[in-house]
Amino acid sequence: MAHRHHLHTKYGISTLTPYSSRYNAQDQISKFAIPQQGAPADAVHQMLKDELDLDGRPNLNLASFVGTYMEREAESLMIENLSKNMSDADEYPAMMAIHARCVSILAHLWGVQKGENAVGSATTGSSEAIHLGGLAMKRRWQEKRMAAGKDISKPNIIMGANAQVALEKFARYFEVEARILDVSEKSCYRLDPELVKENIDENTIGVFVIMGSTYTGHYEPVEQIAKILDEYEKETGVDIPIHVDAASGGFIAPFTYAKAGGQKWWVAPTAVSTGLTNVSQEFRMPSRQVHQHIWP
Repeated sequence: MAHRHHLHTKYGISTLTPYSSRYNAQDQISKFAIPQQGAPADAVHQMLKDELDLDGRPNLNLASFVGTYMEREAESLMIENLSKNMSDADEYPAMMAIHARCVSILAHLWGVQKGENAVGSATTGSSEAIHLGGLAMKRRWQEKRMAAGKDISKPNIIMGANAQVALEKFARYFEVEARILDVSEKSCYRLDPELVKENIDENTIGVFVIMGSTYTGHYEPVEQIAKILDEYEKETGVDIPIHVDAASGGFIAPFTYAKAGGQKWWVAPTAVSTGLTNVSQEFRMPSRQVHQHIWP
């Protein structure tokens, strides 16, 4: 509801709302430059609110990777802390301590092993999380190749044609060849393990695997791909890690019995596949799109 201001005049009380102000009909509020004169906050708020009402409703967005509902208390906490700068860890130690606890909670949810110290970071959206995971794989590959005196000019990364655009952007921005593999009805329109086997080589920095395909919502076969990478390592000595984009499955798969991506591979990764000890996890959280990236 629009805010009302009550004006007392000799004829009685007049009610003024943003719609009855001069900013509704006489003066246009500047959209592309700072105006010479300011406008009342309630008028600006109402005009912007009306413009944003033209957007779709988030709770009807079935294409979203994030939840569309959040408890009122969670929303209040976020609003109360919007002014804090997460980059300034020294100024906000309590917030950083909570951040560290969130990383620990997620690491335990996804099978961190006894004695392991998971490292993680909140990110501004899933694209940053994907890029951090990809960069970690690229740096790891470069360091191993340089230590062995080998060429580092031709890194490549594997993903399915169903991968969301952020995965392709990583390859483009950070100069990695994107080997985008065809999907088919046979592969349930997700990354095909057989094509992964045919396309990996010593220059492959990693494989992007998605828990919630953009095309159909399918979880990609993490365990099966990990076993292929294990076999390749035994044959060649080349260790290729996996980045699991948790997408829509990050907060669903651990609470189901659907064998998503394999036989609950996240519960004890080292028991399932040595290739998963290097896995990177990206998690998409509730409706405000808070993201975490975890490196076990």
